Amino acid sequence: MNIRDFRKALTGISGVPITAYGTDGEVNAHTTRTVYARVAAAGIHNIVAAGNTGEFYTLTPSEISTVIEAAIDGVDGKAPVTAAVGRSLREAIGMAKAAKAMGASAVMSHQPVDPFAAPAAQVDYFRGLAEESPLPLVAYVRAEGFGLDDIMRLASHPNIAGIKFATTDILLLSRSIAASDPGNALFVCGLAESWAPAFTAAGARGFTSGLVNVAPQFSLAIHAALESGDFAEARRIIALIEPFERMRTKYRNGANVTVVKEAVGIMGLAVGDVRLPGLPRLDPEDRGKLADLLKSWATEGRKLDTAV
Repeated sequence: MNIRDFRKALTGISGVPITAYGTDGEVNAHTTRTVYARVAAAGIHNIVAAGNTGEFYTLTPSEISTVIEAAIDGVDGKAPVTAAVGRSLREAIGMAKAAKAMGASAVMSHQPVDPFAAPAAQVDYFRGLAEESPLPLVAYVRAEGFGLDDIMRLASHPNIAGIKFATTDILLLSRSIAASDPGNALFVCGLAESWAPAFTAAGARGFTSGLVNVAPQFSLAIHAALESGDFAEARRIIALIEPFERMRTKYRNGANVTVVKEAVGIMGLAVGDVRLPGLPRLDPEDRGKLADLLKSWATEGRKLDTAV
């Protein structure tokens, strides 16, 4: 996929499926493939393999390759598959080349987690990866501390298709979008549905989502509302998912993936516990609240399924 077509996909929803484990704690490629197939069948525009909701940092490089292969098989050409890469720059470059060989459409680089990483040097990391990657790159900007010049250096690289902007610094986002060339990297809301209206108002397009594992019809309805300028409808649906998203923020976001995997399990697909250092399972009280919430979505979900 060329970078122009991929940028069109980024204006939609970048869904991040979970990684399924068997009872032995190992990656279950068959069930993971099923998860990706479901998300693709729902009509999600871009599908990110082994992203944060897919527990990237708890997977070995070999397991990441297994997940990417399962993703490509499960999606089966229905949408672009963006393979997550990261760790050291050398490893990330190797992962990007491997993703190309496996048939991925693009790569998304996780921000380096080195505690001594400097903002400008992190931009150099992304640009260095973009230089060597045979696929278009999405740069995942998650930490604070970047300035306008840093973001402009990212946005102007010819192989950086998009910037997944995942901080709440809306002022920096607005300034960056205003200063950037419209033909350069697209700015995408990296904080999912709840922040999408604010990011859209600032000029970003598209958003990331872990909710697509559970209720893709809500994600698609929010996206459609924002694309049409109906912010009131987007906020109405966001209010429905707010308890779900708030539960994910417990324990300093330690329950983020846990809530999604528990919800998928409640809906009938066993996907295993979250690996440490994430929260492996919810306590019984929160699990009960989650089950009740999923039941409460049923009527609205059916309406949206019909509409979409």
